[in-house]
Amino acid sequence: MSVDLPTGAHARPVGAEEDRTDAIIHSFEDSGPQDVDLNGYAVEDWIAMLLFWVMALFVFLQFFTRYVLNDSFAWTEELAVYCLIGVVFIGSSMCVRTNRHIQVDVLYRWLPKSAGRVLSTLVDIARVAFFAYGTVLVWRYVNLVGNEPMTTINWNKSHVYWVVLVAFVLMLLRSLQVAWQHWKQGYSILERPEAYDVV
Repeated sequence: MSVDLPTGAHARPVGAEEDRTDAIIHSFEDSGPQDVDLNGYAVEDWIAMLLFWVMALFVFLQFFTRYVLNDSFAWTEELAVYCLIGVVFIGSSMCVRTNRHIQVDVLYRWLPKSAGRVLSTLVDIARVAFFAYGTVLVWRYVNLVGNEPMTTINWNKSHVYWVVLVAFVLMLLRSLQVAWQHWKQGYSILERPEAYDVV
């Protein structure tokens, strides 16, 4: 009498693979409780996270009403899109604060230190000017179309535009803060990217 052993995706790990699996399992058992440090998070981080989970709730509600109840709530899709807009713009403020926007730093490797410092300062000034101009443009946009109604709900779109305006103001303030930090410490992430790596 022979016994058929499972093969393929349902087979149990054998030998070295089983030992490795056991080692991973035991590593979780051996590790003690970890301290959680929330000091690195700012107000915009929490707002972006809240908007993300509200958006996830709307998407789940849309999925549930469409595929389970066969009668979707149209407003959930629109509000999910508006939450995504908030997550993107508030999240951009978070990226400005932590120097995590896309940057090209290869030129700084070949420049003399003084030229790199001047160019880095010009980049900081250009970033502040960009966010200041963006803030003015969004302010004008809010004043032009702020009373436009949403498609599925009897609310103004001004709520969304105000979130974008607040995000641009935050990006402007954070870019000023980052530029000042770069000036005080004498270098920026463009000049010394390794100094900004977080372990």
